Amino acid sequence: MPVHPSTTTTRSRRERPSKPALTRDGIIKAALGILREEGIGKVTMRRIAAVLDTGPASLYVYVRDTEDLHAQILDTLLERVAPVSHDGSWRERLREVLVGYGRVLFDYPEIARMTMTTHPTGPNYTSLVETILELLNEGGVPDGVAAWSVDLLLASVTARAVEHGSGQPHGEGTDALETLAARMATLSSETYPLIVRLTDDMISGSAEQRFVWSLDVLINGILNTPRPSSVNG
Repeated sequence: MPVHPSTTTTRSRRERPSKPALTRDGIIKAALGILREEGIGKVTMRRIAAVLDTGPASLYVYVRDTEDLHAQILDTLLERVAPVSHDGSWRERLREVLVGYGRVLFDYPEIARMTMTTHPTGPNYTSLVETILELLNEGGVPDGVAAWSVDLLLASVTARAVEHGSGQPHGEGTDALETLAARMATLSSETYPLIVRLTDDMISGSAEQRFVWSLDVLINGILNTPRPSSVNG
């Protein structure tokens, strides 16, 4: 017996399970999944919309543009930066905070590059800045110097992550250092006497040691370098 069109088993839209409500957190979660599996280049509004089974235009209610999306991704990742402990000196705690920030960026160097042009403003980033200012204040750093120091410290960590990040926390890989040492070994001591004499020292120390030392250099400079007198505050 022929089946009348009205008796087919096509399900009505009303009978299908409703999609979860679109939220900012849901968008960021989808973006992070794409980031981890495919890289930042694939984190686009269209790609996220496809994952969430919606249209790209719907996302703009929660995310201003791709730049804003990347900034929100970074802020979510900064949840991994543990609150500063109460143990140790203010210097040690400041290093702890900066190393935690660095770990996030070293794991996601593409996000680190983004921060060079996009200034994050989310709650986790704001809390990070407030913590750094509190620790500098505890160390006796004048307010004006501390205000400038935040950018200096975070930019230094970010730049290092951009240069060396890719899952190798805090520095270059062994192969890169061995290649550098081999090149230095071929240099003439007459033409480059200081490089030849200091070659071993130039590549010595672990990546972690060199990273922490670079932070100490910055902190010592902050403590001993006033802002220009022509600047108010």
